Order: sequence, then C-alpha cells, then structure tokens
Amino acid sequence: MRLGGTVGGIGWRRIVESEGPDFDVFFLLPDASEQSLAPHRAWLEPRFLDPVSDRLVMAMQSYLLTTRHHAILVDACVGNDKERRFHAPWARRTSTRFLDNLAAAGLAPEDVDFVMCTHLHADHVGWNTRLLDGRWVPTVPNARYVFARTEYDHWIALNKGGKKYSDGCIDDSVLPVVEAGQAEIVDDFWAFDDEIRFAPTPGHTPGHVAIELRSQGARAVLSGDVCHTPLQCREPGWSAVGCSDRARSAATRRAFLERHADTDTLVMTAHFPAPPVGFARARGEIFNFSCDG
Repeated sequence: MRLGGTVGGIGWRRIVESEGPDFDVFFLLPDASEQSLAPHRAWLEPRFLDPVSDRLVMAMQSYLLTTRHHAILVDACVGNDKERRFHAPWARRTSTRFLDNLAAAGLAPEDVDFVMCTHLHADHVGWNTRLLDGRWVPTVPNARYVFARTEYDHWIALNKGGKKYSDGCIDDSVLPVVEAGQAEIVDDFWAFDDEIRFAPTPGHTPGHVAIELRSQGARAVLSGDVCHTPLQCREPGWSAVGCSDRARSAATRRAFLERHADTDTLVMTAHFPAPPVGFARARGEIFNFSCDG
C-alpha cells in the first residue's frame, strides 16, 4: 500500500481517517442505474464497490505535504464529536485514528504550519477543530488555515440562513478558526510559493480548488472532490448528489481529466481507496485511473 512518496522536492504522506464501504452508489451518483452500472461491476467489485451492500469503498483521508520549510495538511476529513445529520456515520465520531496516523507520520498537530482546504464540506474540514472543554478550538494551534475566497464567501453567506445548509460544519469547523485569528482568505488562483498553488475547479462547490504541485520537474495535483470514485473517470458525466451544480461539476471533471490524462502528473485523490494516487489515462471519451504509471 502506497502511503507516501515525493513530488520533486516535496514529500507527501497519506493520513487516513477511515476506509471502507460508505455511500450507496445509487445515492451518491444519482445518474447511475442498475442498467448503466452493470457493465462496470466486473472491475469495480470488490475493490471499489462492495457487491453485498452496493456501497462504494471510499477513504476519508488528508495529505501531509512537507517542503524544505513547511509542513502542510491538505483537507481535514470528518473529525470527532461533530453533530451531523446528512450522513449518519459522520455523526459523533470518537475515533482517534486520524491523529494517531498523523503521529505515525512523525508530526504532532503543533508541528503543522498550514492547513489548506480544497472546499468546505463537512468531510474536508472536520479536523480543523477539536472539542476542548466544551469549545471548538483549532486542532493545529500554530497553523494558518487557508481558504479560497469564492468558497469561503459562499458558505459564510449561506450559513446566515442557518447551519442546515452546511450541516453545522461552518459553525464548528470553520468559524472557530476565523475567530482564533488563524484563517487566511486568499484568491482562488493563490500561489503558496513557486511550487504549490490553487487551481479553481468549481462545480462540486462554487469555489472548489485543486492544489497543484510542481517541483524539480515533477508534477502532481490534489484533486479534492473533482472525482469521488474511479467510476467517475469511466463516467465523467455522473456528478455526486452533493454537487452544488452537477452540470458544471461534470464539465470541470472532464476538463480536469483531459488536462492531466496521459501526462506524468500524479493525481492525488481525496476519497479513492488505497492506493489513492495514480495517473489519468484516456480511453477514447472515457478515462482510466491507473496506479501503475
């Protein structure tokens, strides 16, 4: 199982919160039907789709990036102790696997310098905070938390109508970071340095960004929720139920796959099960996700 590697001078490591059968395939991908899914079952099962429950095998995972100067955590999974209504398995989790796996990578939360979120859904911001003495406090006490402006502004405006829109994650996993003075709201095309930058990939959410790495001639991209499952590489028109604009999400996904297909760009996915990194390969109008280069 590939847990880590390098992209030029940037080290990366997968930090897993959970992995296994999760969303029902027909719920997560409303465009799928028994008939349209049937041709895919042979390659999906059992690695990507549990044949008994029809639940997609998915991971909740972050990536730890290490440069010469900084440790950067990308996305923050579901978190512990969060009240969640939209997906019952996310509610009131008490597992400490995420922090344990961060420790196994050789870092304590105090050692992380930046947290970057591809978007602000509940399964990407949860470990931004943890519950301490009845208060939500930043999990990473010394870090700057980086949010793209379009994404941040969208959710802050929507959240004024109540936490029902974000399932509470803005209140418990974003605003406490802002109130602690640790948030940086940046341009959608923001560059961290000459090796790490944001690339807008809207559709799943209005301000969703991928994070591109370019170092010493090597390239990678952290895709966030452009694709939730390898099935969407074969069926790029199938958007997830949680996409704010499913048509735009499909167009962004196809453009993303076309851009990176048949290149040496390593695609680092948010929810693919192990190994979650690989390469896009074109097959006519569809794509494969290959872990073999």
